Amino acid sequence: MATAIPTSGAATRPMTREERKVILASSLGTVFEWYDFYLYGSLAAIIGAKFFSQFPEGTRNIFALLAFAAGFLVRPFGALVFGRLGDLVGRKYTFLVTILIMGASTFIVGILPTSDQIGISAAIILIVLRCLQGLALGGEYGGAATYVAEHAPNGRRGFYTSFIQVTATGGLFLSLLVILFARSALGETAFLDWGWRIPFLVSILLLGISVWIRMQLQESPAFKKMKEEGTGSKAPLTEAFGQWKNAKVAILALFGLVAGQAVVWYTGQFYALFFINSILKVDGYTSNLLIAWALLLGSGGFVLFGWLSDKIGRKPIILGGCLLAALTYFPLFKLLSAEANPALYAAHRDITVVVQADPADCSFQFNPVGTARFTNSCDIAKSGLARLSVNYSVENAAPGSVATVRIGQTSLAANAPDFTQALGAAVTAAGYPAASNPSVVKMTNPFDIFREQPAVSILVLTILVIYVTMVYGPIAAALVELFPTRIRYTSMSLPYHIGNGWFGGLLPATSFAMIAQTGDVYYGLWYPVVIALATVVIGAFFVPETKNRDIFAEDTNYDTAGRPAARPARY
Repeated sequence: MATAIPTSGAATRPMTREERKVILASSLGTVFEWYDFYLYGSLAAIIGAKFFSQFPEGTRNIFALLAFAAGFLVRPFGALVFGRLGDLVGRKYTFLVTILIMGASTFIVGILPTSDQIGISAAIILIVLRCLQGLALGGEYGGAATYVAEHAPNGRRGFYTSFIQVTATGGLFLSLLVILFARSALGETAFLDWGWRIPFLVSILLLGISVWIRMQLQESPAFKKMKEEGTGSKAPLTEAFGQWKNAKVAILALFGLVAGQAVVWYTGQFYALFFINSILKVDGYTSNLLIAWALLLGSGGFVLFGWLSDKIGRKPIILGGCLLAALTYFPLFKLLSAEANPALYAAHRDITVVVQADPADCSFQFNPVGTARFTNSCDIAKSGLARLSVNYSVENAAPGSVATVRIGQTSLAANAPDFTQALGAAVTAAGYPAASNPSVVKMTNPFDIFREQPAVSILVLTILVIYVTMVYGPIAAALVELFPTRIRYTSMSLPYHIGNGWFGGLLPATSFAMIAQTGDVYYGLWYPVVIALATVVIGAFFVPETKNRDIFAEDTNYDTAGRPAARPARY
């Protein structure tokens, strides 16, 4: 007897107990996995100091960012490895393996000796662990989304899979809470010394819960049915990407849906955190609290827009979120600047700073592999100003000349031995706020939100999170519905992780390089704006609407070579 699968008539009935269990188990496990992954991003500066201490501070920070980026860069390879395994062996067992790899890697970071104890080996082991985390995450999302979608009835797939979409934000939120609790309980000195390990060690408990939950699950009905009928793919990678009819859909999914979703998602969460912390100079405690409140207030949008996509379609919501983000990012980030650090905002507007340099001496300061050392005088001047969040313009100087920074009547040569210290003093004297700037937003406790500065800052950040929920809430359903069961795990995972791992994961480094290149603290926003607009155009004209697709009825039977075959009689 063929395995029972959800039917279109089930769309009007309430969610069953088994379906709730599937969603809860998949979602909780994925929350814990994202928690593991985000810990590094939240603690990157501390980890850089602990595991790359043998390098100068500038190089140390570059290698710390490299280790963070490694987790993103390998995600598409994890999608290929585990996607193939999921289409061959099954969804349940594959994403059980991924969470074991992720949890073990994170726990080991918590007990890993630092570079002061074992030298360069600490850095090497850390990067290997980051790569393992990225590989595991590359296989996790496709498995969870496919598993839930294949349990969902037609007409409610957007709603069911939207709970998976909450998990990425939930993982970030959980990681921020654990870090804030550890910092508050131990004090900053103890936390920086050894307390940073606690969030990583806690992951072993989360791992145990996740594995226990996932052991209770059964394989998805669509996969069982495919196995019973003998229509599974023998070569998912070849069939998904070696046949143009399938590869074309994956390419359109990447550029017409996922690329825009990725940059909106990372701008609304990661880049927003980077911007308020590194550009606006808001302290880490307050930055994390502002983001945590925005996530708390806005995250219900994932389920709302997933549900709404079942009514009006996936494309209008995803592409609408991309368009809204592209049109409003600049005014929203400027409003955030004006509220969170008004003194810095005024300095950007009123103080003129000019870099005079030979254009041949200047490079684009994008350094994803961590090997470049910025030694040219132009690069030294630009990177110094960018780190201080100074707006500046660039004027061409004579070939071969040393770059200088002009601040009012003060002129500094970038090759001077004390350039960094002199630059900081000069911009402060010109009117840029010092580190002790009293005008910057500061929260004294988690509920210190009933003042204008934190309230407006949280409002702006919440709007950014709502954009995230618009593009991310329906994306799992849209991707699942584009591909047949036999290659679904593989086909949807690769465009998702190329989009999110590369377009999204490299967004902070790319945007910061654009700021350093132009001297405009808002210029990095052009990266997500251009990609989001491109996605709107490609998606509107070339990506089909999928909300009414019956992924079970439309699963044509195939032979093992991927050729359509006659459907056998079912009883």
